[in-house]
Amino acid sequence: MQFRQAVQNGAGVMNFLVDENIPLAHEAFNVQGRVTVFSGRQPSIQDLAETEVLLVRSVTQVNQQLLQQASKLKFVGTATIGTEHVDMEALQQRGIGFASAPGANADSVGEYVLTALLALAEQQSWQLAGRRVAIVGAGNTGIATGKRLSALGMQVGYYDPPLQEQGKQAASYMTWAEVLQADVISLHVPLQNNGRYKTRHLLAHKELAQLGSSQVLINASRGAVINNQALLQRQQEKPLWLILDVWEGEPQILQPLLEKVAIATPHIAGYSLNGKVRATQMLYQACSRYFAWQQAAPDWQKLMPDLRAESWHCDSTLNQQQLAHWALENYPIWRDDRKMRERGVDAQGFDALRKEYPPRYELMSRHLECDRLSDDERERLQQLGFNL
Repeated sequence: MQFRQAVQNGAGVMNFLVDENIPLAHEAFNVQGRVTVFSGRQPSIQDLAETEVLLVRSVTQVNQQLLQQASKLKFVGTATIGTEHVDMEALQQRGIGFASAPGANADSVGEYVLTALLALAEQQSWQLAGRRVAIVGAGNTGIATGKRLSALGMQVGYYDPPLQEQGKQAASYMTWAEVLQADVISLHVPLQNNGRYKTRHLLAHKELAQLGSSQVLINASRGAVINNQALLQRQQEKPLWLILDVWEGEPQILQPLLEKVAIATPHIAGYSLNGKVRATQMLYQACSRYFAWQQAAPDWQKLMPDLRAESWHCDSTLNQQQLAHWALENYPIWRDDRKMRERGVDAQGFDALRKEYPPRYELMSRHLECDRLSDDERERLQQLGFNL
């Protein structure tokens, strides 16, 4: 379903078409021209006809068909890290500018994994400190996740052959064999359908068969990085501990798999309000450079809604239970899990959960008072993402 919401400023310089779930985009861009907001996965032909700047999320396919309907298009921005939903070659052929938002939601994804692991550990009475973690993908989200898990006392290693070959240093690289033996495996790679570093079905029957039933497998990257049919078969035979935020074929997921997952969410790991606003800011800056805008940038702090939450207080030595309490108070992940099981079993419900997702703030949005802690403990809290 599409709807139109347009505001015309005095200048009327440019026509913007913006996904309704890109926060503050209307407030930021309407000083540059006419902003139309669209809902659903694909914008209407009517809206595309006059569009000069198109701002989308990963659910919108910017392909040949869309571009043929947007003859006036000059610039495309996606408020995401991944760009597999954009036909880059087609944009280049038409001379259309492009920008994405790498790293904008890295802290959001890192906090999602942190919270999910703490939630599962508290439920199962596990101690996470000392456990081995394999971070597959040492990009922005992988590093943000690894930093937080290391601060929990976990032993973190990274697997990223492309970056390793380029000489880019991570704290500790692992072999693929070591990845498959880790206590926790967390996936943070883009979806590559072919080539030397193909990631589609990176984990399939062969790889999943090598994992032990005590291992935790987390996917907050792209659903098809794991062969979901193979994963379902594995879960039916000898289940792993699964935390899945992304699903092969979404929004139409493999329904029987949902019942075999410890924590299930509808592709919202990167959905913190802070991360979304960072993406909007990055797209605004990219447009400003591309079109050489002269107006001053918006005051993002004033545009950002205030959390208005009370500060936390820490009067004792840090422990996993206390950290889990704060993390789950800030982000009640079991609420998302419950809603996913209630409504995410079909495509319409899955999309609705994402569209209607309530504002989620990162840990940095609340102040933590901890005067009695040591310098080492304070540094640890900062690595976890807390605002001291």
